[in-house]
Amino acid sequence: RLQDFKLEFGHHQGRTSSVWRGGTATIGQSPGDEVWGIVWKMNTSNLSSLDKQEGVEDGIYVPVEVNVHTQVGKVLTCRSYQMKDYVYGPPSPQYKKVICMGAKQNGLPTDYQKKLEAIETNNYAGPVPIMEDIEAAIKAKKINSA
Repeated sequence: RLQDFKLEFGHHQGRTSSVWRGGTATIGQSPGDEVWGIVWKMNTSNLSSLDKQEGVEDGIYVPVEVNVHTQVGKVLTCRSYQMKDYVYGPPSPQYKKVICMGAKQNGLPTDYQKKLEAIETNNYAGPVPIMEDIEAAIKAKKINSA
């Protein structure tokens, strides 16, 4: 749990994500709010690769250190990313679906999952190739584990 932050969606410099066809996620300081998520442990040698994936090189996101509270009461200093210079914009239904699937798969609190499900989208109904890739991978995994 990341305390005193909220999940926000936006368009970097007002431009819609060409990958997700809508606003993408960021965190913003907001006293009293909280964001739930998953902590991944990784080698520091992979940070430059992660930064590149998150758009740091392109000036879209900036890495930030945040204190995260685990369910067992530990406080961890973690790396997160905040979007720079963005304009609010709702996510595409496909992007929201991926976020909600991840929350469910990783057992985030039910109340928080309901909050995610209530996020308004931009109702984009066109193709989102990355979503098609994700759904194909999930389908293949189900077939292989059957």
